[in-house]
Parts: sequence; C-alpha cells; structure tokens
Amino acid sequence: MIALITAALAVGYVLGRLRPWDRLDTWLWRRLTFGGRWTRTRRGQLTVLAVDALVRPAATVRLWRHREDPEPTRSAAVQVADITEETDCAN
Repeated sequence: MIALITAALAVGYVLGRLRPWDRLDTWLWRRLTFGGRWTRTRRGQLTVLAVDALVRPAATVRLWRHREDPEPTRSAAVQVADITEETDCAN
C-alpha cells in the first residue's frame, strides 16, 4: 500500500513538472492563431477546436457563453498632478 501511494505521488509530481495539458493547450493555441496548412480546411479547424474543448472545457464554455458580449467600458484616464514648480521643503 505504501508503494502504491509513493508511486502515485511520484507520477503526480512528474506530470506536474511536465505539465502535459498546458503544453498541449499551448500547441493548440499556436495552431489556431498562427495557422498551419492543415488548419486551412474546415475539418482541420474543427479537429483543433474539438481537442481544445476536451483539454480546456471550462474555458471553452466560458468563451462560448460570452462570445457576443459588448466590450467593457473603459474608465477615465488617470490624472497626474503637475509638479513643475519647485517648492522649498527645507523648513
């Protein structure tokens, strides 16, 4: 039993260090963004999107739900105080 727990922890550690899901997600993002020859077809695009939906289901659902949301309003610009005049602080 101790060996099984140790093996499970070791496998979890190795997978955590290698981050296979993160690497696959980055690879898919590059394929969608920069597009290879194989993503020029509809079947290639759907394949990449289906795999991305399997790898990142929560992000896919969130993006699908908010795909037509309006752009958020921007806040006012930051006001910067004018400090061009020198003041005597040696009082």
